[in-house]
Amino acid sequence: MAENTTIVVISAGLGVPSSSRLLADQLSAAVERLAPAAGLAPAVTTLELRDLAVDIANNFVTGYAAPNLAEAIAAVERADAIIAVSPVFSSSYSGLFKSFIDVLEPRSLEGKIVLLAATGGSARHSLMLDFAMRPLFSYLRTRILPTAVFAAPTDWGQGDGTVADRASGGLTARIERASTELVQELSREHGIGGVGAAGAAAGAPLPKVATRPEDKSFEELLADLTGPRA
Repeated sequence: MAENTTIVVISAGLGVPSSSRLLADQLSAAVERLAPAAGLAPAVTTLELRDLAVDIANNFVTGYAAPNLAEAIAAVERADAIIAVSPVFSSSYSGLFKSFIDVLEPRSLEGKIVLLAATGGSARHSLMLDFAMRPLFSYLRTRILPTAVFAAPTDWGQGDGTVADRASGGLTARIERASTELVQELSREHGIGGVGAAGAAAGAPLPKVATRPEDKSFEELLADLTGPRA
């Protein structure tokens, strides 16, 4: 019998359509696809912070959370895992993203599994994940997954999940890697592993993806450095 688990996706994109929401949807879809083989039945809730912006601002002034915001806060507090996606603003997460995190009770995030992701105008903005988002969620004592996912405009439509895509760290392969890590961490949380098909799926090897400079060839590193600037 599959174990029920709850995942909340926080999307802080401002546009319609939003690249942050697109990345959030692809990550949650990958998790939902991988979870059953690991013995999990995830219930995914997506929070579009753009729709809560006025309520978030009013909460700072009045100290009162309107019903929609209160429901969003409760969903985060109940979640087993969080997928957090923000656009890059001035080398950091967006003000809307930080404002939502600020209205949460800090201790409500302790111990929660968190998958970090971001979107930006250039691959050079990907460092925001490690220099802004990761410290924020470390301060909140969450369990941050090793692989974070960044999507630049040139990433969309480029990855296809093939061996070549994984070797060059394509977006599809990075999503697959991070989603696999999330499913495996949730499996460990629910004590699944070692026996039967679900256990085998929970312990499956992670996809090998070139997410770090040392994983890439000289030609790929050169292309990263000489590519078009945002």
